[in-house]
Amino acid sequence: MTLLAFLDYASVFVFALTGALVASRAQLDLVGFVFIASLTAVGGGTLRDIILNRDVVFWVDHPAYIGVAALAALLVFLTAHLLESRYKTILWLDACALAVAVPAGVAVALATNQPPSIVIIMGIITGCFGGLMRDVVCNEVPLVLKQGELYVTCAMAGGIAASIALYFDIPEPTALLICAGSAFALRAGSIQFGWHLPVYKAYPPRQK
Repeated sequence: MTLLAFLDYASVFVFALTGALVASRAQLDLVGFVFIASLTAVGGGTLRDIILNRDVVFWVDHPAYIGVAALAALLVFLTAHLLESRYKTILWLDACALAVAVPAGVAVALATNQPPSIVIIMGIITGCFGGLMRDVVCNEVPLVLKQGELYVTCAMAGGIAASIALYFDIPEPTALLICAGSAFALRAGSIQFGWHLPVYKAYPPRQK
């Protein structure tokens, strides 16, 4: 198995777990679990492949990805009731998925000889859009846009870290590891310590 295939399978499985956990919060049936898990698992990668005009979208070329997502959905369907806090589990699994999906997007962009700006954007799309689709469909506040959370910033930081590493001729596998570590460290800090960027606050107009 190539490094790129491993990253894609890992991100599909972990993102599918988060999708199925959101489905459990919405009390969906097993088919609903599989649908939401699959949407979360392949949504970002699908958009990435369409934008990059790859010959075939990754899961169409290898349908086993959908099987992996379905397996994750079944696993959560049978065990979600054992979790003390499903939301907290979603947050940490999502952080792990982000740390795998961003390098996967970066690796695909590198394989198609994209410039650094596109490499970073593809990392963001792969890491963020599956979760965004999941939350919108399940009528949840999108985690990627939640006030006081670092999320898209983490994906962007991972892509930038990988690009800088490659600029200094660090081998690609090591650069992807740096990408994953950067994305996860920022996301974990946001979850555990409340790290966030300044948010816009509207002020009343001045009185003349």
